[in-house]
Amino acid sequence: MLTERLRDESGGSPECERLLTTDDLDALAGVLAEPGRPLWAREAAAFRLGAAGDRRAFEALVLLLNHRDPQRCASAAHALARLGDPRTARAAAALATNELRVAYALHPVRLLVELRAPEAVPALITTLQRRLRPHDPYRRVALACVEGLGALGDKRAGPVLNEALAHPALAEAAVHALARLPGPR
Repeated sequence: MLTERLRDESGGSPECERLLTTDDLDALAGVLAEPGRPLWAREAAAFRLGAAGDRRAFEALVLLLNHRDPQRCASAAHALARLGDPRTARAAAALATNELRVAYALHPVRLLVELRAPEAVPALITTLQRRLRPHDPYRRVALACVEGLGALGDKRAGPVLNEALAHPALAEAAVHALARLPGPR
């Protein structure tokens, strides 16, 4: 759970409790602008602002969405999904398709599916096509793309999902995803 993790990271700091409980959005935004703040404080402030729909959290949340720590990525994706910022889908698509950061693409892929934005299907198709190479180590990302394309139900995903059938780790999910697409596949 986010609050417990941040409390642990802060060493039980009273500042952490204040950030987790305050209703002062300006104070939370101030944490994002102040230099020298620890990562746990920035994450707490960004998450709280994002969940409240305050767009001042956008940049910080996108940075956290691309963090090496999966827990930070998950909390950022959760807050970004609630933020309502029109830039979110474009940012998530850019992160999901960035081959230099593919190890951290799982949460951007899942966020794209949740947002159901126009950028989602093209980004997931691109990401999945790249994961279909032999010996690709990012099967969790590929599986999230397959499942996401099925959930989105866009017929443009048919060709890449058919390609995924040839990959044992993805075949079952690809069958289910293809079944969710409209029309002939």
